[in-house]
Amino acid sequence: MSDVSSQVDLDLRGIEEFTANPYPYYARLRARGPVHTIRTDEFERIWLVVGYDEGRAALADPRFSKEWRGRMDWADGDDPIFANMLELDAPRHTRLRKLVTREFTARRVEALRPRIQQITDGLLDAMLPAGRADLVDALAFPLPMTVICELIGVPDLDRNTFRRLSNDVLTPSTPTEESTAVAAMGAYLGELIEDKRRSPGDDLMSALVRTRDEEGDALSPDELVGMAFLLLVAGHETTVNLISNGVRALLDHPDQLAALRADLDLIDGAVEEMLRYDGPVETATFRFPREPVEIGGRTVPAGDPVLVCLAGADRDPGRYPEPDRFDICRGPQGHLAFGHGMHFCLGAPLARLEGRIAIRALLERCPGLALDESAWLPDWRPGLLMRGVRTLPVRW
Repeated sequence: MSDVSSQVDLDLRGIEEFTANPYPYYARLRARGPVHTIRTDEFERIWLVVGYDEGRAALADPRFSKEWRGRMDWADGDDPIFANMLELDAPRHTRLRKLVTREFTARRVEALRPRIQQITDGLLDAMLPAGRADLVDALAFPLPMTVICELIGVPDLDRNTFRRLSNDVLTPSTPTEESTAVAAMGAYLGELIEDKRRSPGDDLMSALVRTRDEEGDALSPDELVGMAFLLLVAGHETTVNLISNGVRALLDHPDQLAALRADLDLIDGAVEEMLRYDGPVETATFRFPREPVEIGGRTVPAGDPVLVCLAGADRDPGRYPEPDRFDICRGPQGHLAFGHGMHFCLGAPLARLEGRIAIRALLERCPGLALDESAWLPDWRPGLLMRGVRTLPVRW
């Protein structure tokens, strides 16, 4: 790190330990101010917002645009998977969200509760006899993947292929890997949409294919692919990390694990603290100021890429006393793990429901749950977007 007057406050190139534990870096930056610039392998300058108040304000500030196509020199920008709500501003975002919200209702999510419990119980039935497992492969990945596939209506999805493509799109090792995955994902989802047109059902994707608003508006073919990408990827990726990060936090804090075991009715608050303490998404996706914008005493030029660091904001001592302490009774209302403003995660209720059911059932049925240190080789997901491990060996 350099002094605040320099262009680059934090150079992330070659800092391997940052991926495993970025929080000390964010804390040192935040101690000097809520907004800084960083340098990565891909970008010479990104503005990083690590303060809670500043991050929350930026997430809802209409002076920032989410539409990066035409701004960033990325060859994949025209791929239909990016024709989704997360990459668009109002009024296009408003239109798409209105169409999908008609089908992705709180009632539909709550109706999934018995099925989520059934899937969880089945996965634990298969996992428990072995006495040890990779929790990501055995529970954290297959649970949300099964739920979202059934909800959308693609129960026969090739999940190994989809998991690989999803990982390569969100946390690629190289630009070539990302570009190849983006093209493959777009083609893959296009075929799924065509299958839904030919053989519609009572699932969410079939409803989106045929949905119309009062004025007769409907999703275009590219918008359907973008929506399928957003629902499938966001519908499982965040929950994979919520479950695995949450269990890691409990195992790292035996007192909190014991408190939750003693009263499993604390699970709702525990999941909220898991989301705050080590949430599934490290930074929100890029935003670009339409004009020079002052944030935290620094002026961000128009068009510069900005990342709101959700992980940094949710450890801000100005918002949360002793922010590095994991406390399942904290009541961390207002955390930014699912974002804020018009791009607040549409699937947050589903992720919360899955996390509560999965972690409660795991603790009920695995009283001796512990990290399997003999098999623990930390394999962190790279990049600044997703926060989590690829594997989590446990025993009981």
